Amino acid sequence: MPKSRSPKSKPPKQERLISSKVVYKGPVFWVADDDVLEPNGVRAHRIVVHHTGSVVIMPVRKGTAEPEILLEHQYRHAAKRYLWELPAGRIDAGEKPLPAAKRELAEETGFTAQRWKLILTFFASPGFVAETMSLFLATGLREGVATPEEDEKIDIRFTPLSRALTMIKRGIIQDAKTISGILWLAHEHSER
Repeated sequence: MPKSRSPKSKPPKQERLISSKVVYKGPVFWVADDDVLEPNGVRAHRIVVHHTGSVVIMPVRKGTAEPEILLEHQYRHAAKRYLWELPAGRIDAGEKPLPAAKRELAEETGFTAQRWKLILTFFASPGFVAETMSLFLATGLREGVATPEEDEKIDIRFTPLSRALTMIKRGIIQDAKTISGILWLAHEHSER
């Protein structure tokens, strides 16, 4: 068990950036080549992908027996396959997470929501990506017209929570942000 610090003990060491050079800058992310002195005293060379952050939206409507989650099905080049995912997108420069979530839900699905709740904030892959993701629960859904970006070909479907859990167990849902959201909802639903 970790020991708690006494008021007289020294604060933990902070990481010290020795040097940093941006080696790639694109429209969505940038890559830095860093030399750092980590808090544990290790000097390390790190390549880090930086990103303005993303939002993930879990649109949920009350089904007859259980909640239903709005999932998207779209092709993802990096995965080289179609994936089932929660709606998600990038936070634009100067934008706050909640307005970004509302914008992304409307653009990708056409839905808007009356109620929003931040449920999780996490790092997608902290070993080399500095992107945080904010996951919002969206309820009180109203249907509208989607306006996806030109390269987004998205199919949407409401899926009962039990079916979504089965899709995770069978490897049909393989997207980590989606798995996180569904497992959170299953935990919340089981406690009622």
